[in-house]
Amino acid sequence: MAMNDTLAAMLNNIKNAETIGRDNCIVTSVSKVSKKVLEIFKDKLYIGEYKVIEDGKGGILEINLIGRINKCGVIKPRFSVKLDGYTKFEKRFLPANDFGLIIVSTSKGIMTHTEAKEKKLGGKLIAYVY
Repeated sequence: MAMNDTLAAMLNNIKNAETIGRDNCIVTSVSKVSKKVLEIFKDKLYIGEYKVIEDGKGGILEINLIGRINKCGVIKPRFSVKLDGYTKFEKRFLPANDFGLIIVSTSKGIMTHTEAKEKKLGGKLIAYVY
């Protein structure tokens, strides 16, 4: 199967594994973006540890799930967002105020929407999790 969106595939895998109550999940397509998104998930305690296994084809991710994710997914199209536009997207993608994260790609790297607001950065929305 041809893979175009490695991030979407990874988030889909995580969501499905969480739904059926698995405690880990294996993702076979790895990109820099998906690693960075996992790093944020780990920092914000949505997942446990994860490790990258090199297989010579781009790597495999083994992710420990801790049952904290209700829903996660990519945001397509990748909406551009200005500093004053975050609230609109928070209402659209997150179920409640201060509940969940939107992952944003900014000129200063990939971060959560709250960090982007603190640093007064706009960017492109790439994913959400709650």
